[in-house]
Amino acid sequence: MKIAVLKERAAGETRVAATPETVKKFIGLGNEVAVEAGAGASASITDEAYGEAGATTGDAAAVIKDADIVLGVQAPDVALLKGAKPGAWVAALFDPFQQGERVEAYAKAGLEALSMEFMPRITRAQSMDVLSSQSNLAGYKAVVAAADEYGRAFPMMMTAAGTVQAARCFVMGVGVAGLQAIATAKRLGAQVSATDVRPETAEQITSLGAKAVFAEGLEAAGEGGYAAELSDEQKAKQAALVSEHIAKQDLVITTALIPGRKAPVLITDEQIATMKEGSVIFDLAVAQGGNVEGSKPDEVVVKHGVKIMGYSNTPAHLPADASALFARNHFNFLSAFWDKEAGKPELDEEIGDAIRLTKGGEIVSERLKG
Repeated sequence: MKIAVLKERAAGETRVAATPETVKKFIGLGNEVAVEAGAGASASITDEAYGEAGATTGDAAAVIKDADIVLGVQAPDVALLKGAKPGAWVAALFDPFQQGERVEAYAKAGLEALSMEFMPRITRAQSMDVLSSQSNLAGYKAVVAAADEYGRAFPMMMTAAGTVQAARCFVMGVGVAGLQAIATAKRLGAQVSATDVRPETAEQITSLGAKAVFAEGLEAAGEGGYAAELSDEQKAKQAALVSEHIAKQDLVITTALIPGRKAPVLITDEQIATMKEGSVIFDLAVAQGGNVEGSKPDEVVVKHGVKIMGYSNTPAHLPADASALFARNHFNFLSAFWDKEAGKPELDEEIGDAIRLTKGGEIVSERLKG
């Protein structure tokens, strides 16, 4: 089979969907791999490195010609896929709830769109889960970027001139990104606390050496390990907790997302006004509408003396590692279903039906139909 990898064209996207490591592995399964020239440049991967791994490089048209499988980070425009084989698979991030027109275009083109963000959160799919691998890096980067923006040191320092107090860091949302944010802030020497709407996360918080902060009686666990949307009463309880705790914090990292919906607002302008001058908030959900009132993607907004920041694509700020993990997710996914006799992957129902958006000219995803 021919596996094609195109250069990412979305604004600010620095990642690439295959690395020399995964190219070698795909070739080891008996495939041909073609990579568009310059695809790995932003991730510090040269065309020569792909060539040494066994891939061919060329322009987009040559790479796509007769491709059976196309790997992407963000799903390419359908116009770029002319020349691929009928029914070719395209595995990438599709943002299907927000990009319905793109999904429809894939269906009309007869392509089989495989949405990597719909990968089920089950044990055997952990190594294929791009959202987890990229969120892990995002949680790390959020703390490092916030620490850089913060005008003081993170750890307590005992000096001859006096003591520098440790920064206080509050993490809101304890998923993959939140847990990494807690761990990173602890390693930098901050006093860390964290909250979530799922009480079962308290043990995870304390295991990382942070203080768990929960509103009494608050519970909103959703499907697949995600948080559910809060009721008005629950929102009021959570707001009261945040208002009381946030005023004492130097840094706040917000990570709350609800699949298919706008990110919930966790911090209001009124609450920002209670924070200390020079404090920093990093909104990891800013690209999905934001957890913080007034946050803007890729801008540092100053409100009431507090710096509010967030990237539209946080993993893209760590392109080499983000690409390496994303590429391994792709390989782990396809290789897990590889049929040696057929010389191609054969998806099962549990994972195949979960991630398949289009097939045979139609939209087949039950989540999108619902």
